[in-house]
Amino acid sequence: MTLAAHKILIIGGGFSGMSAAIELRKRGAEVDLVELDADWRNYGAGISLGGATLRAFDQLGILDDYLREGSAADGVALHLPDGTPIGLLPTPRVARPDVPGGGAILRPVLARILANATRASGTQVRLGTTFTEIRQDEEGVEIDFTDGKRQRYDLVIGADGLYSKTREAIFPDAPKPRYTGQAVWRAVLPRPQAVKTATMWMGRVKPGVNPVSATQMYLFVTEHRPVNERVDPQDFPTLLRGLLADFPDPLLQGIRDQIGADSQIVFRPLEGLLVPQPWHRGRVVLIGDTVHATTPHLASGACIGIEDALVLADELASTDALDTALRAFQARRWERCRMVVENSFRLGEIEMANGSKEEHAGIMRASLMALAQPI
Repeated sequence: MTLAAHKILIIGGGFSGMSAAIELRKRGAEVDLVELDADWRNYGAGISLGGATLRAFDQLGILDDYLREGSAADGVALHLPDGTPIGLLPTPRVARPDVPGGGAILRPVLARILANATRASGTQVRLGTTFTEIRQDEEGVEIDFTDGKRQRYDLVIGADGLYSKTREAIFPDAPKPRYTGQAVWRAVLPRPQAVKTATMWMGRVKPGVNPVSATQMYLFVTEHRPVNERVDPQDFPTLLRGLLADFPDPLLQGIRDQIGADSQIVFRPLEGLLVPQPWHRGRVVLIGDTVHATTPHLASGACIGIEDALVLADELASTDALDTALRAFQARRWERCRMVVENSFRLGEIEMANGSKEEHAGIMRASLMALAQPI
């Protein structure tokens, strides 16, 4: 089998890095993955996923595991603050005809599914380890690791997230993450029978819920926070309940009443990043949040990172010329990733300014249709 790089190192064990490991092992590559966190944890509550993400899961071979442990449904139900329905945003079925067009799952559960698949693929996983130095020449890349080892690879993939150490080493002048002026709250709560699919309320803030299993859902709320400042976790329940006070819908008020100290509340200021091309230098290439971290307005940040992994493996298997493969990878990914990052930012701007709901809905529909197209 043609493969432009046979011995590959992946730096970072998040969704993108694990997906790259799984797919590259299918193509016959020898893959090492290093992850700084010795416990390989994934923090967070739920994660909403569109049909394009479920399609990527199908290619990776984890879709059935996802469907067993997560939730899938069609459409996003939109409501006024009092609960009046105002529409159903369609979510195309792009994974398989029998698989709904969207869904959600708890982040730690998805991380476990991917970690199990990564180990089962034959990837050599080393936890509590990262690099200290990268040196490359025309023939390969030599890596010094924090555990004292030194190894040589044909290709290094940086998938170590928004504050990537790999990006700093390879592209020291790349843009830095920037705060968008919004924050998102998430919490895990019991799932009322009335919540069948992703549901959102249009108001001063944008709350929503999405089932993550047969018995649980997660709540998400975006709010305008002009200053990125620390919030005391002890105040999380009170502040989150306060954001929902102006929504008289009995369903949402019932959800509000359930928020407490045991609701696994996560507060995250929203930051983003879009690194201009190139995304590779020599034999080191960057994928996922390392080069295109997005806000959650299109529920597609994980999607485009996982797609990066699939496309990179595809291009590496299409030629024995590494530079050709990496340039083809960038060409296929740029426009799609740019669209997600910039459209997500624009949706946030509209929300903060209480702007045009028609523009907001139009961007959502156009983006979801674009994501349904093949990668």
